[in-house]
Amino acid sequence: MPLQLADVIAPPEGIDQEYLWTLNFGPQHPATHTTLRLILTLDGETVVKAVPDIGYLHSGFEKLGEHLDYNQYVTIVDRMNYVSPVANEIAWFHSVETLLGIELTPRCKYLRTIFAELMRIHDHCLSCGAAALDLGALTAFFYLFVEREKIYDLSEAASGQRFHPSYLRLGGLLRDVDDHWVDMVRSFVKNFPKNYGDVARLLNRNRIFIERTRGIGILPKDEAINTSSSGPVARASGVVRDVRRDNPYLAYPELDFKVVCATTGDCYSRYLVRMEEMLESIKIIEQCIERLPPGPVNVDVDSKVVLPNQTSVYRSIEGLIQHFELIMSNRRWQTPVDEVYAATEAPNGELGFYIVGDGSGVAYRARTRPPSFIHFALFPRLIVGHQISDVVAVLGSLNIIAAELDR
Repeated sequence: MPLQLADVIAPPEGIDQEYLWTLNFGPQHPATHTTLRLILTLDGETVVKAVPDIGYLHSGFEKLGEHLDYNQYVTIVDRMNYVSPVANEIAWFHSVETLLGIELTPRCKYLRTIFAELMRIHDHCLSCGAAALDLGALTAFFYLFVEREKIYDLSEAASGQRFHPSYLRLGGLLRDVDDHWVDMVRSFVKNFPKNYGDVARLLNRNRIFIERTRGIGILPKDEAINTSSSGPVARASGVVRDVRRDNPYLAYPELDFKVVCATTGDCYSRYLVRMEEMLESIKIIEQCIERLPPGPVNVDVDSKVVLPNQTSVYRSIEGLIQHFELIMSNRRWQTPVDEVYAATEAPNGELGFYIVGDGSGVAYRARTRPPSFIHFALFPRLIVGHQISDVVAVLGSLNIIAAELDR
């Protein structure tokens, strides 16, 4: 249902309209990044009602999933949570490969796991840095962005693209990584804890930061469960759930890591959970890079749904024919007439895709469950009763990425 003006301006029960006023918070506000809008009803400086309004970054990505084939759609999922694009790719291809019954090679599983954790660090660096920036802490923002740039370097070295890598393919990857890339990852893992420690010392015991976040925007455990929240938002409220552990995929069953949780459920707890998760991601990457198996990164080309590599296309008639038929004629896609839902643990929570296959190389229906869409709906529950100055603290702690709000 479209947003109704009467619902927005109607005062909460028991409060006289005479003493209330309505404030548009965003989309032209630094803390909403020109893509989020909140309609606040205020009693003085106290928020008594909040209505999120979405649709300021609309691309129609679900409908595009019904017009692009399973490989082409990677360019669209890259632009959903554009802060951690490869994590979106992993979720999409995990769903498609579940539908098609494709088992990845061991090397591909480990490389995808490394990228999943790099994207988690990448996303959490922006979340924690921007949340601090919105409250006036500029230095921590700069320190965390230095680490993000290093991950951009890794993304560019592997895929050739820095911001929207489009690195994954059905059944594998665009191409394998080389020894230089592995050394770059080792260097990142080695140096990250020192720079992370600088940020922790700046914020974890900072009196101003703590007073602006502790006890603000509390989400109780039962409400976190009832509202389908996931990821750091849910785990900060004591919900011990992580798709990597509860429904293992890729190389996670072979790795040692812990699920980071808190119990308070306020903005400060959500910040601490994300900070601690970055250290766990470093441990996971370190295990993966040292156990990285040899072998191919793509499944056997005889699977009939996997694009052949460049060498095969240029030097064999079989590879050229398969490439032509998959790209140009769409004749050799052999997909089941079935439906599937599969999810991964993205940086912000459970990112899942519901796909209906109709036998062709294009999904009959492609529906997504993005965590930001769920968490933005929590905002009215969390902000009511707080001051208008707390809006940026609560919003920053939820880490809403507006492109995921698209319907």
